[in-house]
Amino acid sequence: MSFFERLKTEASVEWRAYTEHPFTNGLADGSLPEAAFRHYLVQDYLFLIEFARAYALAVYKSPRLADMREAAAGLSAILDVEMNLHVKLCAGWGLSPSDLEQAPPAAEMLAYTRYVLDAGMRGDLLALKVALAPCVIGYAEIATRLASRPQADAATNPYRAWIAEYAGVPYQEVAARARAHMEQLAELYATPAREAELIAIFKEATRLEADFWEMAWRAGSRVE
Repeated sequence: MSFFERLKTEASVEWRAYTEHPFTNGLADGSLPEAAFRHYLVQDYLFLIEFARAYALAVYKSPRLADMREAAAGLSAILDVEMNLHVKLCAGWGLSPSDLEQAPPAAEMLAYTRYVLDAGMRGDLLALKVALAPCVIGYAEIATRLASRPQADAATNPYRAWIAEYAGVPYQEVAARARAHMEQLAELYATPAREAELIAIFKEATRLEADFWEMAWRAGSRVE
C-alpha cells in the first residue's frame, strides 16, 4: 500500500465526509443552490492566495534543488494558471476580480489555510505536502467521481465547467505529480515513528476541507 493510500485508510471517516459531501453531489447533478457556489467561488479565490504562500514556503523548506523546482512549479501553477482560470469562471457568475480580492475571509478559509501554513512552519517539507494533499489530490479524486455522473456534463448543469476543469487532463496531471512527489518524500523521511504525526496532519487537513464545503453549503441554505 502506498503512503497516500495509508493516509486515506487511516483517515477514512474524514476522507469520506470530505469527498462525498452534499456540496459535491450538488455540483454533479446541478442542484447546488447558486448562493452556495458563489460563496464557495469567492472564498476559494482567497484560499488560492494563501495556498500560493504555502507553495512559497515549500520552496524554502525544500532540502534538494529538485524539490525547490517542484515547489516553484506549483507556485507558478497557482499564480499564473489556476487563479486566472478562477477569475474567468467567477466572471461567468457576475463576480469581478475586485469582488474577489475585497471579500472578507470566512473563518473556515482562515482556519484551513493557517493550519496548512502552521504545519509547514513547524515541520519539514513532507509535513507540508501532507497538509496540502487533501486539496491538491482530493480535488482530482472528487472531480473524477463527479464527472462519471450522468448529469455532470449536461448543458443544463451550471457547474459543468468546474467539474470539467478539475476532471480534465491538465489538473489530473498536476495531482498525479503532487502525489508522486509526496511518495518520494515519504520514502526518504516517513519513518515509522513519524507516521502517526503525519496521519494526524492529514486527518485535520481533510476535516478542514470538509468544513470548507460545509461553509458554502450553509450559505446556500440560508438563502433558501
